[in-house]
Amino acid sequence: MSNLYDLLGVAKGASDGEIKKAYHKMAKTLHPDVNPDAKAQEKFKAVSKAYEILSDKSKRARYDAGEIDDNGNPTPFGAGAYDGAHGGFGGFGGGRTYRQGNTTYTNINPEDLASMFGGMGGMGSQGFDFADLFGMGSRRTRTRAYPQSQDVQYDLTIPFNLIATGGETTVSLGSKRLKIKVPAGIEEGGTLRLRGQGQNGGDALIKVHIQPSSLFTREGNNLIVKVPITLKEAILGTTITLPLPSGTVAIKVPPYTDADKTLRLRGKGIGSKGDCLVHFNIVLPPKNNKDLTNFAQSWLDPTGNPRKF
Repeated sequence: MSNLYDLLGVAKGASDGEIKKAYHKMAKTLHPDVNPDAKAQEKFKAVSKAYEILSDKSKRARYDAGEIDDNGNPTPFGAGAYDGAHGGFGGFGGGRTYRQGNTTYTNINPEDLASMFGGMGGMGSQGFDFADLFGMGSRRTRTRAYPQSQDVQYDLTIPFNLIATGGETTVSLGSKRLKIKVPAGIEEGGTLRLRGQGQNGGDALIKVHIQPSSLFTREGNNLIVKVPITLKEAILGTTITLPLPSGTVAIKVPPYTDADKTLRLRGKGIGSKGDCLVHFNIVLPPKNNKDLTNFAQSWLDPTGNPRKF
């Protein structure tokens, strides 16, 4: 008979934690959602069955004693045909012993008895059924659903700056709260997979949603920001402190900066892979500024006509 411990790759004296860890490790590579190969699926069923038996203290004790087989079925003589010390048939897990007067009786499950004698020549071939003999009608096949690992979907909303720099955040998975790493540059709707954090050894799939930024937009790995400057700053130049996701930087606005001027800050984009592109927007004073109006009327602009159409 094969050894369930060997199937899970653990020693016979392994702890419950070691058995659980070994099962989860194998389930990650054998689960049908991950590995569609037919042989892998068959092994996954065998591994799941082994875990179902060895993770149950009662079943594990019976398995170690030889009372049940690899599938959890009673063995005909697992603990001896007759236990004289207790007056019972140890090989039948469903047997119950009681005394009446000076006589000891043992109730034996007819299905166990039938499985013991089912291979004996003429009886089986002639349709003889121990279940019928004991008034149980036709033998019923019992099936049991064993826990299957499943992936579980969660949603997580994170600030824009975190996807620009990458870093850690906390996510709630039911009753659990875990710290996870968010890679820089993850897209809206992207998925983070947490191995073994799903149901019965499956994975947790974290769908990412990104909070919009009031300052930045994104183009690939580049950050785009529009910076308003006054007319005076555009003419004379100035220094502006700009709060980037990676930290605050001071940028110099050169004199005579046009409205379509773009300043490129290299390596200040998404995860240092892209750049930050600063677009300047010249803001004029209110319409009722008489000084500026008088100046413009008297000023002889040497630019001429900038329109080439």
